[in-house]
Amino acid sequence: MTLDRPTRLFVILGGFFVCNALIAEFLGVKIFALEDTLGLAPLDWNLFGQSGSLNFTAGVLLWPVVFIMTDIINEYYGRRGVRFLSYLTVGLIVYAFGFAYLAIGLSPAGWWVGIQASKGVPDMQAAYGVIFGQGMWIIAGSVIAFLIGQLLDVFVFHRIRRVTGERYVWARATGSTLVSQLIDSFVVLYIAFVLGPQKWSMELFLAVGTVNYLYKFVVAIALTPVIYLGRYLIHGYLGDETARALAARAAGRSAEGA
Repeated sequence: MTLDRPTRLFVILGGFFVCNALIAEFLGVKIFALEDTLGLAPLDWNLFGQSGSLNFTAGVLLWPVVFIMTDIINEYYGRRGVRFLSYLTVGLIVYAFGFAYLAIGLSPAGWWVGIQASKGVPDMQAAYGVIFGQGMWIIAGSVIAFLIGQLLDVFVFHRIRRVTGERYVWARATGSTLVSQLIDSFVVLYIAFVLGPQKWSMELFLAVGTVNYLYKFVVAIALTPVIYLGRYLIHGYLGDETARALAARAAGRSAEGA
């Protein structure tokens, strides 16, 4: 089966979108110290009576790629394209965690449990369960926050586009990301850690959510040039006339569905 270039591009962008979201979910179990990673002195922030340093999940390495994919797919394939991939991604994340829990429940081979003891892992079954068996509250919070963020991103993106037309690509791309990630940052923490068994205080919830959002804010601004690079590559791949026609059709369909 031979695909035309716009269809092939959608498959490629969608593949990166889904793949990065899935990997980010599983990598997110690790919490890293940003200051130590960059060789900087710890930043002791103080917010809402709470203090701490810049600690984030390893998933932040990949979520910016998802944000970029969202904006590019929005630009050329519109509201329907992003919604389709968002629903597909949520379904595949749930599917992946379902099989992760199934794998955890399998009885481990006796020789395998202690095979990495010399490397500081005395119980491979316990380690496997901790890494792949994220709590249900965390999974639910992450999936719900992702879906809300994506749908909000689509809405804001096309609202800005209706006002600015085809100008100010940075405004609709970066602006929609900043708004959607504001909601995403707090929804995931509220579901996973306030409603969940850890029962965070509102002060801790607001402090951690604010720090997380500020990080995403800085990253979103820093990645704005990548949006233009993506547009340049897509126009080179599709041809300027086809790319413009695709974007115009995406804008028209989104306007009809608004």
